[in-house]
Amino acid sequence: MNEELALNFKKDIEDVNEIPGIHSLLNVISSTSKMRFVAVARVTENRWITAVSKDDIEFGLRPGDELDVGSTICNEIREHHIPVIINDVDNNFIFKDHHTPKQYGFKSYISYPIFLRDGSFFGTLCAIDPNPANLNNDQIKGMFEQYVELISFHLESVQKLQNANKQLQKQQEIAELRETFIAILGHDLRNPVGTARICADMLLSANLPEASKKQAEIIKSTSYRMQSLIDNLLDFAKGNLGDGINLNRSNNSTKLEKEIREVVEEFRALNKENKITTAISVTETVNCDSSRVSQLLSNLLSNATKHGTLEEPIEVIVSNTENEFSLSVINQGKTIPEDYRGDLFKPFFKSKAQSNENGLGLGLYIASEIAKAHDGSLAMTSENGETSFTFKMPLTQSVESKIA
Repeated sequence: MNEELALNFKKDIEDVNEIPGIHSLLNVISSTSKMRFVAVARVTENRWITAVSKDDIEFGLRPGDELDVGSTICNEIREHHIPVIINDVDNNFIFKDHHTPKQYGFKSYISYPIFLRDGSFFGTLCAIDPNPANLNNDQIKGMFEQYVELISFHLESVQKLQNANKQLQKQQEIAELRETFIAILGHDLRNPVGTARICADMLLSANLPEASKKQAEIIKSTSYRMQSLIDNLLDFAKGNLGDGINLNRSNNSTKLEKEIREVVEEFRALNKENKITTAISVTETVNCDSSRVSQLLSNLLSNATKHGTLEEPIEVIVSNTENEFSLSVINQGKTIPEDYRGDLFKPFFKSKAQSNENGLGLGLYIASEIAKAHDGSLAMTSENGETSFTFKMPLTQSVESKIA
């Protein structure tokens, strides 16, 4: 017997036994019909296999046990798709001389075909008893009709659930491989990128022709871009592997403002075609991870330089009240389409803009995760060609500062 075929039959039997309440269903059929052997059988052209049974006459069939399919009436049901009901074989002119009742010693018999939702024949719901029984009536026939429909429905549900679980497991395996690869890749790329930046700085400080210095500036600019991509990759991998965005909070607001201004100056140096204006004022104690807030700003500025127009400046506005810290990056350009807005903060989402072809689609996602890690939010508005991303974070003062 083909091994794959055997495995398929085993799965069919398992599927039937996974149907909720299948044994109770057989008990109800037995008590209502007075039939002491009831079974669901998997029936094919070549095989008749017990999937589940209730046996009070010691007929001897348990899940996985087989009969010669040619010796059963179920084989005829498979061929003609018509139920068979026999109250008393001795008084049934069609089956009184049939080999099956003689071989298995039953007087009453009922069997209904089970079809899957795609129309394919699965098997039968059948019952036998050594004594005659009153089966050919609306109550018994209605019960069998409802129960074969119920079995068919649950078989489909079981199979759908199994397929969904397989797909989920496959997606989880792919995600784990991808995230592990990203983490390894990001870690291994940091050193060579750092080396490239150091070499670029050395070239820029050397006495070189202007054309060579421009090439060094390109190398430096590219290394910063690569470093930003690597940082986002590592943060994404850590977040999805369970580590999340790690914060190292402090109350050093002077350091926060200094690092914000440094990010702006970096972008001015690396994106000389873009004009960047600032309104930065941190007047209250801000408990945050200043490096992470700077990373958030860097990602927002990277997005703005990609999608903003060169004719209008990019605005960076940083301020706070006693209760809230706010950081906004505003650029002029095309209004973001409604269809894109729900996906902007999802990982690996990229717009179809030509300026975004080389991005990974992680910048805004990482920025939103940094905002969440600070118990804050990152919101976007885009109207009449002006797009604004605003990070807001609640501020809580310590007891000591309130007393002071």
